[in-house]
Amino acid sequence: MSKKLRVLPLGGLGEIGKNMTVIEYDGRIVVVDTGLMFPTAEMLGIDLVLPDFSYLRDRADDIEAIVLTHGHEDHVGALPYVLREIGAPPAIYGGLLTIGMVRSKLDEHKLAAAPLQELPAGEKVRAGPFELELVHLAHSIPDARGVILTTELGSMLMTGDYKFDQTPVDGRPSDISRLAELGRDGLLLLCGDSTNADRPGIAPSESSVGPALLETFSSCEGRIVVTSFASNIHRVQQVIDAAVKLDRRVALVGRSMRKNFNIASNLGIAGAPSGLFIQPREIEDFPDEKVVVISTGSQGEPLSALRRMANNDHRDVELHSGDTVVFAATPVPGNERAVNETIDRIYEIGASVVTAEEAPIHASGHGWQEELKLMLNLTKPRYVFPVHGDFQRLRRHAELAHAVGVDPDDVFQGRNGLPLEIDERGARFGEAVHSGVIFVDGVDLGEPDEAALRDRRTISADGIFIVVATISSDDGAVVADPEVIFRGVPFLAEVDGLVEELRNAVEDSLEDAAEAGIRELHLIQENLHDAVAKLVYEKLRRRPMVLPVVVEV
Repeated sequence: MSKKLRVLPLGGLGEIGKNMTVIEYDGRIVVVDTGLMFPTAEMLGIDLVLPDFSYLRDRADDIEAIVLTHGHEDHVGALPYVLREIGAPPAIYGGLLTIGMVRSKLDEHKLAAAPLQELPAGEKVRAGPFELELVHLAHSIPDARGVILTTELGSMLMTGDYKFDQTPVDGRPSDISRLAELGRDGLLLLCGDSTNADRPGIAPSESSVGPALLETFSSCEGRIVVTSFASNIHRVQQVIDAAVKLDRRVALVGRSMRKNFNIASNLGIAGAPSGLFIQPREIEDFPDEKVVVISTGSQGEPLSALRRMANNDHRDVELHSGDTVVFAATPVPGNERAVNETIDRIYEIGASVVTAEEAPIHASGHGWQEELKLMLNLTKPRYVFPVHGDFQRLRRHAELAHAVGVDPDDVFQGRNGLPLEIDERGARFGEAVHSGVIFVDGVDLGEPDEAALRDRRTISADGIFIVVATISSDDGAVVADPEVIFRGVPFLAEVDGLVEELRNAVEDSLEDAAEAGIRELHLIQENLHDAVAKLVYEKLRRRPMVLPVVVEV
């Protein structure tokens, strides 16, 4: 029986984020990326969303390596949780900056013993039946890599996130020659980034952002607050370069912003003149026209530095009229509402806002359609498996593959949990495995609890009633006035006497139960719940959560 290459996406298909793919051959496994997603608005109280990696728990001893394509959270953020749940593999590979950022993250999680190893682009290592090689690709963070995995069946390429930027900030464009070699030698499978498969043309170069930032800054008379992804080191560097040219001092605000820039500086990937930086607490000591603040919060995250500034809740920075806030990032799909709320609050304060709609101050790190076609034409894959995108973009990527000559039967549009299996006879989808999400709620990991989230949504929308009743254990008679406690119930004050009516309804329900000889507490509570819920809906036309508590004495 011929050996089979199995590519199992656990995250990143049908969504933007939590990228994680399991590659299997001859019973051994390499995991590419361990990303996370941030919760959507309806995931009340949830901190992080991880791919469901339960498939790997029983296969932990089969894992030869984890390979990380780059340092963005949607590709590395779940790593501490993966290591804590399934243990560390023999090696964790990545580029220099990626390993530096991950090492800092794991230190915070007290996982400093993890076997992190920098794997320079072009070097090859063995991982069981796999030969691993990283290929340099340009992205919005330094040291982004594609992953080449070679087995007896042939080679496959996981691109990670990439673009064909011919003038990148660090002077290191994507390694087109190595990609062409893959095409010449025969690439079995391409798993390609689909994030911008819906955008025609070629993405602007990251280096085009620097002059636009300088021009934007030149017209600002007061303080400048620039918000960007903390991991977008190229963008942060260009902001610093513009500040230097305009003789402004720079304050890095936000823990991740300071941490990532320090890591990049220590690795020689970023830098600033001596004496340029000031502490956030020193901002008020300098004239407004001499300060640039670089802050986290470009996605409107509730606890980010910019969001706190917008809500006058930041310890060191208070926005005021005359400030200009520059959004050097665009909202990740799903974050538009939070970003718009932040922008509106900034305008309310009296500050000005500049976004990518007003000035070319952002360039995507993901290739557009012509770049995806170039990747397909360079690598000439036998099979194509679009990844890293919602279903619309996966379809668009598949159509691009058809357009450059790949047989439609050799292009596979998949979903999380559906493995692509390749052997000497061809390629096909295999039997699906369970793949959902894992929620991080505080310090706990767990499967999605729909009941818990539904309860949270109910309370957030309509509030909660707690009804406490005391009855006799002998005959079920009411022995004390019932107590009605409510929180977050809208328009309650507009209904005169509702609380007193609720008390009467509680007493009536308890008396009916006593007369009917009902002594089981759960039945008494069910009747009480129904009576209270009915009255509240009649009076308020709302359905708050009702929690009846019956105490026997």
